Amino acid sequence: MTPPRPRRDRGLVRPYVVTQGRAHPTRNTLDIVTLVTAVYNRPLHGLSPEKRGVMELCRGGALSVAEVAGHLTLPMSVTKVLLSDLIDSGHVVARPPVPKAQLPDARLLQEVLDGLRSRF
Repeated sequence: MTPPRPRRDRGLVRPYVVTQGRAHPTRNTLDIVTLVTAVYNRPLHGLSPEKRGVMELCRGGALSVAEVAGHLTLPMSVTKVLLSDLIDSGHVVARPPVPKAQLPDARLLQEVLDGLRSRF
């Protein structure tokens, strides 16, 4: 028998309260691997506690959206709304993920391998 999992104390604040009732971010460009970095010279007064938490996390360096959500134990959708607001206010800068490198052509690699084998 599996023991019951402990309940996580998530607080009494519902996600829609954190996003001020919004379910969608102002921009649809944030992916879970989008990297975000805090802008240092922006004032923090007037930000909600959750947005201040995002700023404190992102001041240490670039983090992905998924990492920010994980550190703050917030749902991904809520994190995207918070990050979109911070990007709009100039507190956070987002950088798209580095695209995957294209794999080399298998035929070309086979020709190189055949050429090397013929020499040795």
